[in-house]
Amino acid sequence: MLETIWKILVSSAEGSFIEVTAFVGAVLLLFGYIDYKQQGAFIDAIVKSKKYQPLIGALLGIMPGCGGSVLVMPLYVKGGVTFGTVIATTIATAGDSSFLVITQAPREFLILTPICLIIGTVAGYITDYFKIGDWIQRSRSESSLASLARKHAEAEAMLDEMYSDHHAACRSCSLKHIGHEEGDEIDMLLHHHHPLDTTKLGYRLTHKAYMVFWLVAAIGLVLGILNLFNININTLPGIPNAGIIVGLVGAFVTVIYMVASKSLIHAQTHEDVEHKLFSLRETFIHNAKETAFVGTWVFAAYLVYETAMHFAGGNAALASLLSSTGLAAVMAGVIIGMIPGCGPQVIFVSLYLKGMFPFSALLANAISQDGDALFPLIAMDRRSAFWSTVINTIVAAIVGLIAYYIEVSLGLDTTFRAVAGQ
Repeated sequence: MLETIWKILVSSAEGSFIEVTAFVGAVLLLFGYIDYKQQGAFIDAIVKSKKYQPLIGALLGIMPGCGGSVLVMPLYVKGGVTFGTVIATTIATAGDSSFLVITQAPREFLILTPICLIIGTVAGYITDYFKIGDWIQRSRSESSLASLARKHAEAEAMLDEMYSDHHAACRSCSLKHIGHEEGDEIDMLLHHHHPLDTTKLGYRLTHKAYMVFWLVAAIGLVLGILNLFNININTLPGIPNAGIIVGLVGAFVTVIYMVASKSLIHAQTHEDVEHKLFSLRETFIHNAKETAFVGTWVFAAYLVYETAMHFAGGNAALASLLSSTGLAAVMAGVIIGMIPGCGPQVIFVSLYLKGMFPFSALLANAISQDGDALFPLIAMDRRSAFWSTVINTIVAAIVGLIAYYIEVSLGLDTTFRAVAGQ
């Protein structure tokens, strides 16, 4: 029994880190650098282009990750964009699970992206046409300017004390805020409600050891590329069992880094996104945290899959068992997408990549989920967050069911990735 558990653990660690996490990290760094260079220019454009806001919101949504979607939410609360823009953005976004699709299933990514863009844009314009946002919005009680200034001064004083012996580059007042201003109510909610504590071990680890994480990821990426060329990475000359060793070390480092960053539910906050725009160092730090988040959930998904495959009697038996669950999988994708955060979505997409669900389930989940974008909206306007989830869920169910019946009519409903041998 212990031998079986060890084999499942080793197989899951090697597969998740070498085949997925290392590649996700490379893509995350690429998009992180692009985000850093453009410095939120897309966000500035969306405020000025009232007529095209849902379209621009959907374009932000289809960008891999949650950064663009997260930054739209304060704009909505401050009245800079419409509720239809929120709907377009959240429908189009596939969160951090999009990094899995783009690295592991590029064909599906090329199909999924334009569909989500179109569905998000149309749903956004329909929402604004019927003025649904006007019904959802309610008057928000605002603190007096004096009270707000006092609270902000107290929060900044606390940060001054925290950062007295540390590098102060990431203090809230030093950031280039996007979607709000320093000292306003949104700043208090997003940056001062749970201020960073630089004295904690987790903060020190993620801000001092991030290059160690990227070094292990770089080694994993090299082995992953060799693996793509069908080279047995466990029989390399002079490096026996390199894949197993790097896989186990990589999975261990990934989980430890994720625990240190305290990002079990969501990969990044609005503050994290602003930090990444502040400096390349912060981009490396926060992209390491985001990669560790995705990698940990992928590792968990691989454990689930390998365990299920063991008890089902093998890959073919598992695929046969699941080939009749297409419609249920679509609804599961919709329901899981309702859960805020990227973790459950990463697991769902990981299992899709293992051949457990049809494409229609992947599509339904991509439309239903909001990635990490819902967290700042929940903090600022729970009523809008609730109705955004309701609308997205309805749209996801309709599109998912239509896609499933198209698959059935074309005889593709049982052609999962595992059966196809992909």
